[in-house]
Order: sequence, then C-alpha cells, then structure tokens
Amino acid sequence: MEELRILNKKEIKSILYLLKERFGCEIDFDFGMLKSSSGKIYLITKDVSKLNLKKLRISRTGIYFATYEEKFKNNKIRLSIEGAQMVGALAKKNILEIDDLQLKKWFFGEDLVVKNAFNLSDGFVILKYKNDFIGCGLLKQNTVKNYVPKERRVKDII
Repeated sequence: MEELRILNKKEIKSILYLLKERFGCEIDFDFGMLKSSSGKIYLITKDVSKLNLKKLRISRTGIYFATYEEKFKNNKIRLSIEGAQMVGALAKKNILEIDDLQLKKWFFGEDLVVKNAFNLSDGFVILKYKNDFIGCGLLKQNTVKNYVPKERRVKDII
C-alpha cells in the first residue's frame, strides 16, 4: 500500500508555480493536496489535515490531479484527465487542439503525430478537442506521448 502524505503550503506553492510556468495559468485552489510515494498528487478537502493518516489504512482519497515526475528536468507535472480539465480552462499556453481522427487515436491509447505544434514547446501539453479538455501528453519532436491508462482507453466505437 502506498503511503500518502499531506503537502505543506510551500510544496503546494511549488506545484502551482510549475503549473503557472508550463501552462500560464493562475490557480488558487481551496484544496489540500496529498502526495503518494509514487508521486501521484490528489486534491482533497483541507479538513483531511485534521486526521492522523498514519493510523488509517487508506490507499487513495480525493481526486487524482497529477503526477510529479522526477525523471523530467523542467516538466515535472503530468496532469491527469481530471487535472487537465481543471487547469485547461485557465491555461493560456501549451494547449494542443486536435481533430476528430486524432481524438479517436488518443482514446484508443495511441501516440499522436502533430504538425501544428509550432507554437508549443516540448514538454507536457493539454489536449483540447473543440470545447473539451481531454488529457495531457508529453510533446517531443512533434509526437505527443499518450499517458491514458489502459483501463480508461476505448476498446470499441459503436
């Protein structure tokens, strides 16, 4: 079982700073954050800080928001689908708009080759289809790596 710990104000500010740098958004969540030993970040109500998490057997709680990726130098925050939806509405940069064919490929778990990435910098980007934010991928050399978990991928289109 992964260990969860409550992030302090300084740690939360550093995550919000990374989001501001990467996506150009000012975010002021009225939530607390938990971080798992694998780097997953969950948004929680601030009331959770009143609990002694060490005495509880909790595997996860809250909304999975992002993963803090140690292996990437400057792009350390990989947003979940829900995180991309929350941040995307406020983001001003590094948003990739995709078409119908790319949308299908994305939901099937395929990486995307993009030609319209000239205004984006390599690193994590938020994918947008029409008015919807559908996730986050790693843009590198005009290819967006898909991080949609297998259990959330589409297997068939009716």
